[in-house]
Amino acid sequence: TQMKGFGGVVSFEVDGDLWKTAKVIDTVRLPYIAPSLGGVESLIEQPTVVSYWDQAPEIRAKIGIKDSLIRYACGIENFEDIWSDLKQALDQV
Repeated sequence: TQMKGFGGVVSFEVDGDLWKTAKVIDTVRLPYIAPSLGGVESLIEQPTVVSYWDQAPEIRAKIGIKDSLIRYACGIENFEDIWSDLKQALDQV
């Protein structure tokens, strides 16, 4: 068997604005910044900037896409590596 268990996408909000959220995205080292969530590697995106950049803030707010939202698709990397990388990025905000 190639894999045991499953992957997952985690969505969470940063305690901050668009720019603090962007700093978290720019500070992580492990995941690729990408909107596609179908690979085996960890991916991260800020939906406001990547997927909904052409929508007005009012429309994004109506559908629950806040400037502080991050989507993280957990890949097959070691959990401790994923967690420590994300934690060091969040600690810098």
